[in-house]
Amino acid sequence: MPPASHNRRTRLRLAAAAAAAVLALTGCQALDDLLAELEEIEADVPATAESQAPEGDADAVEARQRLGEIPIAEPAPRGDYDRDEFGSGWIDTDGNGCSTRNDILARDLENVQLASDGCKVLSGTLHDPYTGATIEFTSEKPQAVQIDHVVPLSLAWRMGASRWDRDTRVEFANDPGNLLASDGPANREKSDSGPGEWQPYEGFQCTYAVLYIDVLYRYDLPVSEQDYEGLSAMLDTCA
Repeated sequence: MPPASHNRRTRLRLAAAAAAAVLALTGCQALDDLLAELEEIEADVPATAESQAPEGDADAVEARQRLGEIPIAEPAPRGDYDRDEFGSGWIDTDGNGCSTRNDILARDLENVQLASDGCKVLSGTLHDPYTGATIEFTSEKPQAVQIDHVVPLSLAWRMGASRWDRDTRVEFANDPGNLLASDGPANREKSDSGPGEWQPYEGFQCTYAVLYIDVLYRYDLPVSEQDYEGLSAMLDTCA
């Protein structure tokens, strides 16, 4: 079925042709004015209906296109999954001397205070992406703010990461594009759920979906039907 924009363009052109026939005897200037007006109206009609994502959000448009290219597959059984398959703890992947955890805290928090080593985050303020709340972080209560894997490690394992080599899994677990500082309780509630089961508060759903799809796309991971629907629904919140 042709897109609505195509049908509207066709109607506009037919209207222009009909107008030309009627006005042929009334003078060229009147005809030229009418055709110019119709062209202005036609220019406002989108050329295609390529994406359902709202106009103006290029990231969301690209994310929806990528989502359509990601294969659909159901998660394999959890099997022999072990967190250590993705490396034991946080490491220094970028060679700056700081652990990934501290790098993400320093990136995502405001008013950050560092220890004398220039790495350990002692305090800061998090505008939590998952709940919308503001959280005051201190190293004395580190679990108040946790580092979440946007695409959970356990779920990634079930979707194909079990077949990766260890270096790729360690890279994945420490990839800044798959990590967010978040509210500890919200992170625990999310656990290893995909977007078909768990979603952040509405104000962050668009960004969360874009991030999630980016990770799947870069690591060639498929998506389950349920998670596909969840991601698509969250992209609908983009503005």
